[in-house]
Amino acid sequence: MTAYDYRQDFPLLRENKTVYIDNAATAQRPDCVLEAEKHFYETANANPLRGFYPLSLAATEQYEEARKTVQKFIHAKSSKEIIFTRNTTESLNLVAYSYGLSNLREGDEIVVSIMEHHSNLLPWQMVARQTGAVLKFLECTQEGTLPDEVLEAAITEKTKLVAVAQVSNVLGCVNPVEKIVKLAHEKGAVVVVDAAQSAPHMPVDVTALDVDFLAFSGHKLMGPMGIGVLYGKEELLEKMPPFLTGGEMISSVTREGATYAKLPHKFEAGTVNAAGAAGLAAAIRYVEKIGFDTIMAKEEALTKRAMERLKKVPHLHILGDEAPENHTGIVAFTIEGVHPHDVSEILSSDGIDVRAGHHCAQPLLEYLGVHNATRASFMFYNTPEEVNAFVESTAQIRRRMGYGE
Repeated sequence: MTAYDYRQDFPLLRENKTVYIDNAATAQRPDCVLEAEKHFYETANANPLRGFYPLSLAATEQYEEARKTVQKFIHAKSSKEIIFTRNTTESLNLVAYSYGLSNLREGDEIVVSIMEHHSNLLPWQMVARQTGAVLKFLECTQEGTLPDEVLEAAITEKTKLVAVAQVSNVLGCVNPVEKIVKLAHEKGAVVVVDAAQSAPHMPVDVTALDVDFLAFSGHKLMGPMGIGVLYGKEELLEKMPPFLTGGEMISSVTREGATYAKLPHKFEAGTVNAAGAAGLAAAIRYVEKIGFDTIMAKEEALTKRAMERLKKVPHLHILGDEAPENHTGIVAFTIEGVHPHDVSEILSSDGIDVRAGHHCAQPLLEYLGVHNATRASFMFYNTPEEVNAFVESTAQIRRRMGYGE
C-alpha cells in the first residue's frame, strides 16, 4: 500500500505547487474545515446565544458543541473552562489583564522564559509596569533546555506567576511544563502556558499537566484564523473580572452597573465567531482522525531529513539542539554573510515558503547572539521531496549571492 498523500486534503496545496514550510506561522486548511465554516453559514447563520428561534438555537448548538470538542481535545474537566478568543495573543492578554492586574502586587515576581514569543512576554511587561511586580527570566542553554538549577533558582516564594511556552517557536524544543508547574504550585504561583506551537503537533492534557491557564490558536491547528482558545481552571476564572464588556457577557444591566454572565460567557463579549469555532472543531476532528502518533512520527522524520542535509551545507548554522527529535518540526538557521530576508527571497523564487526575521522572539535571538534567522517549519502534510527541494535550494544561496561557494 502506498502512503496516503495528505496534501490532497488541502485545496491550496492541491492547486498551488509551492513548497509551504512556514507552518509555525500558520497551517493550511483542509477541506473539512472550509466545509464546516460554509455549513454553519448555510444552515445556522444567526446570532448564537441570543435568539429563541430555530436558526439562533442551531447556531448556539454548533457553537457550544465546538466548545465541548475543544474541552475533550485538551482534557479539560468542564466546558466552562474553555473560553473562545481571537487567538493565542488575545487569550494571554485576557489572563494578564483579568488575572494579572487583579492579583499581582508591588514586589511580586513574574517569571518568564527567555524563549517566549512576544505574545507571552509583552502582557507580563505591562502587568509588571502597572503593578510594580518584578519580571524575571528563565535563561535556557544554547540548545534550548531549562536546567533544574535554573528553574529552582528563579521560582521562589516571591513568584506569583510563571509564563512559559510549551514549545519554542524558534528552537522547537519542548519545555518541562510538568516540572515548572510542580515547582510553581509548591510556591503558591500560577502557571500560564502558551501552547500555540504544541497543540497542533502533540497531545496536550491540561488536567495531567495541572496548568492554571493554557492558550492556543485555531489557525496553527489547521482551523480558521480569528478563533483561539483560553483554558483556565474554573475556580480561577470565576474570580476574574471580564476582559471585555458589552453584549452577551452580562446577566443584567442597570444605570448603575451590571451583573456578569456565568462562565464561560463572562469572557465572550459581543457577537462570537461561531463559524470559526465550528471550523476549529472540524480541524480537531481531522487531527484526531489522523492521530498524534502518525503526526509526530511524520514530522520528526521530515525534521530529521532536513537537519541531516542542512548540517552538510557549508557556512550554515542551525539554532538549538543537535537532535532532530528536539525540534518539533521547527528548524531555524543562519547562513554566514547572508541576511535571512535574502535567504527567504531566494527560496521564494524557487517556490519555497519560509519565515525570516526575529520570529516575534527578539530577546531569545539576542540571547543566542543573532539578530535574525530563517525558519523552516514542517507539518505532517509536507513530503520528503519538499524537504529535498528546500535543502537543495538553500545549499545554493551563498553561490547565488556571489560568494562563489
